[in-house]
Amino acid sequence: MNAIRDLYESTGLAELVANPELLIKTLIMYVIIGALFYLAIVKKFEPLLLLPIAFGMLLANLPGAEMFHMEWFINMEGDPDWTFSLGNILNNEKVGLIDILYIGVKLGIYPSLIFMGVGAMTDFSALIANPKSLLIGAAAQLGVFVAFAGALLTGMFSPMEAAAIGIIGGADGPTAILVTKALAPQLLGAIAIAAYSYMALIPIIQPPFMRMLTTKKERSIVMKTLRPVSQLEKVIFPILVTLVVVLIVPDAAPLVGFLMLGNLFNVSGVTERLSKTAQNELVNIVTILLGVSVGATADAENFLSARTLLIIGLGLCAFVVSTCGGLLFAKLMCYLTKGQINPLIGSAGVSAVPMAARVAQVEGQKENPSNFLLMHAMGPNVAGVIGSAVAAGVFLSYFPH
Repeated sequence: MNAIRDLYESTGLAELVANPELLIKTLIMYVIIGALFYLAIVKKFEPLLLLPIAFGMLLANLPGAEMFHMEWFINMEGDPDWTFSLGNILNNEKVGLIDILYIGVKLGIYPSLIFMGVGAMTDFSALIANPKSLLIGAAAQLGVFVAFAGALLTGMFSPMEAAAIGIIGGADGPTAILVTKALAPQLLGAIAIAAYSYMALIPIIQPPFMRMLTTKKERSIVMKTLRPVSQLEKVIFPILVTLVVVLIVPDAAPLVGFLMLGNLFNVSGVTERLSKTAQNELVNIVTILLGVSVGATADAENFLSARTLLIIGLGLCAFVVSTCGGLLFAKLMCYLTKGQINPLIGSAGVSAVPMAARVAQVEGQKENPSNFLLMHAMGPNVAGVIGSAVAAGVFLSYFPH
């Protein structure tokens, strides 16, 4: 009997039964995790991201598993100046697998490697052919700064936490993770889940605002075919962007630099093997490691709070404002060019590539079946990727970390 009792007391079930408050919180987390699994598997909303994040959350909310110790990476006050020691973690008998994997998040390795894969998969031709798209991508970062200000005005977040929340409006998961792990690691789970969830829901979130802010006539505008882009332009572009952006915003170097390195692999014509590796094996492996590691930060104690609900609400506002900012600026460009630009492409200024561009294409074809906006929308879309990285660099350079 003693052996049976000792075995029971060593289980996670015994820990839950002994702590009713933890039991209730854990059950709530299981409902949330179940919802994420549903979105990923049944609805197929960003499954490559939501599935590993949801499973990481599951692992973090299994009492007794001891796979991740968030307290080893931040001090008791949640100060982003982490009391981190690789030697202490490796020599600790209770070190968990995700403790080791999380080092890639803490050091900013995973987000930059994912950006390299994104760069290798991205065609910047639409932006090169129509540089004005860069302005739309910049306008679509409006939600970042509105959410930052909103988080500050609530009085519930520090300036660094508000900056991490604001970057959700960039609609870029790796960027949100890189900023949050540096400025507000205690909020990483909530911010990452909000960012990726809203990215997955772009086909639902954006269309109502696209129809509200544009007229039927504007949505029916057929844009002229973009000019061909030469191989030389494609090669010069990533090098030039890296030089200009990093010289102006040095803290954007990890994201912009690796984004452009991946693109250079693709367009140079001499590194096909590296390009394919960055696009496939490498980005897939890193996505798994990043998703599980980030999901593991969302345990019941940290995740279930009024601040988490506020983060989710502010994140939604950030997405909406960014979408509206891009639409309104594209609408202004439509007016200035006397109807040559379809304002729908403004919604693609958020950096969810290529989903936001596809939504613009779908909405345009609803009004005019012969309208093909995809390539035109890709210009603001890839500009948004650069814009979100620059916004992240601005926050990282302004706040000490």
